Amino acid sequence: MSLKTSTIMAKTSVIARAKKKPKFSTRKVNRCFRCGRRRGFIGDFDLCRICFREMAIKGELAGVKKSSW
Repeated sequence: MSLKTSTIMAKTSVIARAKKKPKFSTRKVNRCFRCGRRRGFIGDFDLCRICFREMAIKGELAGVKKSSW
């Protein structure tokens, strides 16, 4: 299994559209600030699940460690 690092998943135009203030507040789309992915978004870190996992494994997220039980 290979991890893709810093790949752009969403088109630039889609990311730019999501950054604009929407006409209605319910149209707001949460996107990962790193790759632009909107699904699997983790709000506390503003990352998608894939980027969150990559950064957590590298130790780039403060206070996050791998759980084991």
